[in-house]
Amino acid sequence: MLVSTRGRYALRVMIDLAQHSPGGYIPLRDIAARQGISEKYLESIVKLLAQNGDLHGLRGKGGGYRLTRSPQEYTVGHILRLAEGSLAPVSCLEVGSLPCPRSGQCPTLPVWQRLNNLVAEYLDGVTLADLLQEEEAPS
Repeated sequence: MLVSTRGRYALRVMIDLAQHSPGGYIPLRDIAARQGISEKYLESIVKLLAQNGDLHGLRGKGGGYRLTRSPQEYTVGHILRLAEGSLAPVSCLEVGSLPCPRSGQCPTLPVWQRLNNLVAEYLDGVTLADLLQEEEAPS
């Protein structure tokens, strides 16, 4: 599994909003500046997150983006799946994929299934709030 730039940036946007917008709206240009990411590239990411209901956008003066729920309610797994489409280590385990004709005789399938379950369990167990606490914890 390789998390793309899109997935990593989506997670960074969500963490940035969790840090800087306790109820208020944050302009995309501020997020882009803090994160060192092109505002143009971030537009496609926040659009996806907003269409899914994870962000709320407000146009005009005083506008920007904010989370629609508390940081405890967003998991890393949810954000990455939204940005990536899938976190499955092999295509035959992707949601909605056609059943593999070899699945009944594939000796490696159990390995991929366990890996998929471990990754999903781990990423679904880490929230934005957890990441914020780790960042604030003294080293």
